[in-house]
Amino acid sequence: MYKNLAVTLVAACFFLSAIQAQTPHQAPAKSTESIKAGFVYVSPITEAGWTRQHDEGRKAVERALGHQVKTTFVADVAEGADAERVIRDLAQQGNQIIFTPSFGYMEPTLKVAKEFPNVKFESVTGFKTAPNVAASNARYYEGRYLAGIAAGRMTQTNVAGYVAGFPIPEVLQGINAFTLGMRSVNPKATVKVVWLNAWFDPPKEREAAMALFNQDVDVIAFHTGSTAVMAAAQERGKMAVAYHSDMRKIGPDAQIIAVTHQWGDYYTARVKAALAGSWKSGSVWGGVKDGMIRVGDFGPKVPKAVQDEIVAKQKALGTGKLLLFAGPITDNEGKLVLPAGQALSDPQILNMNYLVQGVLGRVGR
Repeated sequence: MYKNLAVTLVAACFFLSAIQAQTPHQAPAKSTESIKAGFVYVSPITEAGWTRQHDEGRKAVERALGHQVKTTFVADVAEGADAERVIRDLAQQGNQIIFTPSFGYMEPTLKVAKEFPNVKFESVTGFKTAPNVAASNARYYEGRYLAGIAAGRMTQTNVAGYVAGFPIPEVLQGINAFTLGMRSVNPKATVKVVWLNAWFDPPKEREAAMALFNQDVDVIAFHTGSTAVMAAAQERGKMAVAYHSDMRKIGPDAQIIAVTHQWGDYYTARVKAALAGSWKSGSVWGGVKDGMIRVGDFGPKVPKAVQDEIVAKQKALGTGKLLLFAGPITDNEGKLVLPAGQALSDPQILNMNYLVQGVLGRVGR
């Protein structure tokens, strides 16, 4: 999720090479030795959100490997020089594999990795690799599309809101997928976007949500790091889509569905591989079928028929029967982006730099 401001809209593509013998279903390592694994987090560990999900992944590693692993983490580390210092410290402390889940950590990770060729590094949401640096990310947009269907079924005003961090491809993918999902069941629906130019700023997130609720928005989604938007929806009696984590504790009445990120299996597989001596660099971009993205955690307002529809669509997505970015697709300035009968390729998705028809707003404004 977290991206450095220097990122351009034309992001480099993931090299979707398989990481051999290191899938989430890899057999447990048989080594009797132990390993030290370090984690760096870009924000505090809150009750729910981006960093919470990665820390849940760390805990999953501990549960899976028990005495064979010792994990440590450093939270609320700013991207840039601070990140480089913390990553280097973790390597110097003897961690044999280090996870850095923030895009702005990519360059610091690569720099430190050159100094510690025997340490394995996992650049999560990064795209550059090295012999001892692997890259991984999730297809967040898949969950967004399914959440859009739920929003399209639930809205009464036909107007949704979207609180967005930065106008980078990953965020644009999510806004567009959400809008396409919403309009697939409710062609009259529109989505109003507010750009924050921040990832974790609870007061600013709340202010944006309140502003949208004053503009006929009755259901809201967000691509930010805190629970502030969900809390605002609960306060105003509106509906919201949780992101990163299940947020029903914060919005017991507001939450209609959650798009959650599941890092435990991937993190466990990578630590096991490092322990077994079979770790290899590479790039992974996993989605629903890989167990890295999941929707569910329905709120009490959602009828069973809608829940069943979402579950069925999620299954179809996982088996490849549902294509999300399929033509015809027109941007919100009237330009045909994709003709009928075609589907966007992974490079086209990864370089997305437009908003689809139905989104009210402009990229970055």
